[in-house]
Amino acid sequence: MLKILHIESSLGWGGQEHRTLKEMREMRNRGHCVELLTRPGAKLAERAAAENFTTHAVKMRGGADLIAVWQMLKIIKSNDYDVVNTHSGHDSLLGGLAGRLAKKPLVVRTRHLALAITSLATYKWLPHKVVTVSEWVEKYLVSVGVPAENVKTIYTGIEAAPKVENPTLRKELNLADDDILSVTVAILRYEKGHKSLIDAAIPLFEKYPKLHLVFAGDGPIFEELKNYIAELNLSERIHLLGLRKDIPNVLQSCDFFTLPTWQEALGTSFIEAMNSGLAVIGSAVDGVPEVIQDGKNGLLIEAKNEKSIQTALERLITDVDLRKQMGKVGKEITQTKFSVAKMAEEMESFYIQSIQERNK
Repeated sequence: MLKILHIESSLGWGGQEHRTLKEMREMRNRGHCVELLTRPGAKLAERAAAENFTTHAVKMRGGADLIAVWQMLKIIKSNDYDVVNTHSGHDSLLGGLAGRLAKKPLVVRTRHLALAITSLATYKWLPHKVVTVSEWVEKYLVSVGVPAENVKTIYTGIEAAPKVENPTLRKELNLADDDILSVTVAILRYEKGHKSLIDAAIPLFEKYPKLHLVFAGDGPIFEELKNYIAELNLSERIHLLGLRKDIPNVLQSCDFFTLPTWQEALGTSFIEAMNSGLAVIGSAVDGVPEVIQDGKNGLLIEAKNEKSIQTALERLITDVDLRKQMGKVGKEITQTKFSVAKMAEEMESFYIQSIQERNK
């Protein structure tokens, strides 16, 4: 049995935090002791505590907070962890240093994002090993100086989607069974491409009167998108759902999934849509082509290219059989390449092998 401490400085809830909780849950199911350390008030801590995980809270006032390092060091040494796994910038500096000072634990950093890194120290010197969520991110880290032998890609896994016998979203939105719903599940921020999708769909609304766009999620541009949709007089065709807890119900109420993102380390939302049997449309950026096999389980588009988005939309709007076939293939892929069991198995093997390497 391993004793594992995850450290996360983020207060919010998104794909990164969701992966961490799924990993914690599955590793506990495999017989390991897993605990969490966050800043006070973190959403991840609230959810982890609700699932009876032991949680610790330390104020992290920035990357140079030596008091936080000292507090983390006390927690790490008193609990005798085998692994300290960090996830974000501040926690990787503070927790990484504390883990190194404690000497015993294997220090691992998980890189969840496709953005340029800001501190090479939190990838090259503080952690013993680095886990990435896609091969694209792995290649990027190696290109900026992280030793290739210290980096490993382990794809984000998802649980099997529960079958929703009678999806309710169409009734909620007063839509007919033959209306065509493109769904997007993502935080509402510019980089996800919601506005590009709206602009690409504008000429299609008249051509296909049954077409609707559904956006599930909240974020900094919620009000801006709401006002933009109202200005276009498209409030009856574009539906802003806000943050939802019934994502399987939302997905299984719709016909296909679209996310014209500008950057994406992997794209867990695509995998979740595939898991619900939907064909997916996504941008050929970063790690997305590792999820979407163009023409097989979905369609790859050019980011920020309205014509490319429009062409893909029209193809799935008009070809029901293609949507169904792509959805079938996508579901099969999630059950093998992107299962949560596979993720946990690979993380467990990675931890054990890395510990053995250090002890040689």
